[in-house]
Amino acid sequence: MDKILVVEDNRPMREMLCRILQKHGYQTRDSVNISDALNLLQQESFSLILSDLQLPDMDGISFFRKVKTFRIPFIILTAFGSIEKAVEAIKEGAFDFIAKPVDPDYLLVMIDKALESSRMWRENVVLKELISLQRSEAVIIGQSTAILDAAEKVRQAAPTDISVLILGESGTGKELFARAIHNLSPRRSRPFIAVNSASLPENLLENELFGHEKGSFTGAYNRQIGKLEMAEGGTFFFDEIGDFPLSLQGKILRFLEEKSITRLGMNREIDLDIRFVFATNQNLDQSVAANRFRRDLYYRITPFPIHLVPLRDRKEDIPLLADYFIQKFGTDMKKETAGLTEEARRKLSDYAWPGNVRELQNTIERATILCKTGSITEADIILPETPFAVEDCMSLSGTLPEVVHRLVARVEKKKIEDTLKDAGFVRNETARRLGISYKTLLEKIKEYGISSDI
Repeated sequence: MDKILVVEDNRPMREMLCRILQKHGYQTRDSVNISDALNLLQQESFSLILSDLQLPDMDGISFFRKVKTFRIPFIILTAFGSIEKAVEAIKEGAFDFIAKPVDPDYLLVMIDKALESSRMWRENVVLKELISLQRSEAVIIGQSTAILDAAEKVRQAAPTDISVLILGESGTGKELFARAIHNLSPRRSRPFIAVNSASLPENLLENELFGHEKGSFTGAYNRQIGKLEMAEGGTFFFDEIGDFPLSLQGKILRFLEEKSITRLGMNREIDLDIRFVFATNQNLDQSVAANRFRRDLYYRITPFPIHLVPLRDRKEDIPLLADYFIQKFGTDMKKETAGLTEEARRKLSDYAWPGNVRELQNTIERATILCKTGSITEADIILPETPFAVEDCMSLSGTLPEVVHRLVARVEKKKIEDTLKDAGFVRNETARRLGISYKTLLEKIKEYGISSDI
């Protein structure tokens, strides 16, 4: 049963509207001002908003602007002399307006059209997302030891159905690796579906995953297939699993164990054949210790971990990635670019990239647009003027010794790279300047994946 929020300060009008709507099967909640209406919208789910244009604490247009992102159909009630303002709201996205005095039959027709339009919009969004996900391709670019090791693990895991956990900071390419696992697997012809646990509120996440039957709750206009069902036969990518609400973790664990789901409002189970890839930028060991993540679920999702190191720790990959993005954006923009000047390459290599590959991609896209000559110059590479603090450039997750170890390793790698350059890449001279043995230098170069021609 659809629930409609009626916002009207005139009591007789408000009560009349509620009676009409209730008589025709709608649930109603009412408010005399926008402040109370906003509180109701935070607490309950509504299928439609019916609001007067003139209200004591705010006008209806301002109210619509505040709730526009809720994607709830909005119908304005207006007196004859205020129709121009109502038309202004429609131009901004309100569904329509109804002039007073209200014709009950016309009101019901408009509400029916608004609800139908909202349902079609939601269905189209899901369809477009599914199509775009299925068409996406994965390309892994890099030559560093770290990226090659991760790519080898992808190759090993892909042909199997083992659950994979991809660990890494934001922007390191976790979804890219998940798509690569899918594209190299026997499931490549089936859907690849992704859900980000951190991007949806808890009350929407469960419905997004499992779906619902028509009439199972207010706003359930018809049956909705959940994302898990969409992934039948294919791969389900569960991004930011570390942010998944504790209250829903038991349901995911049950699915991993029994391979079946139940839509909300359904009285039978649906068996599914899905391969799972999980990802997180969090330290799950700490989350388990703090009782934010179920230990039994942790063991279910961690049989095959793949660690993606941040871009600052594999700088030899930066030129390759930059060249790839230049070619990609040049093709997209129909703009020929000869590549990067040496100064531009040096500027990219000297930057810490706290946003990792995603930040590099955005930087190259902007540089491709700004480029006026045949090559992308140093001036086209726009980076933050204020250097990032240490905590912005590296993860501070883990114990103090773990954090100190990562920081020391980063400084050590940087020192070796700089000394190698200064010594003309002569390793004996580099070892002498660093005050370490030649053997220790070779071990460090291998450990940190340092290129011989940085």
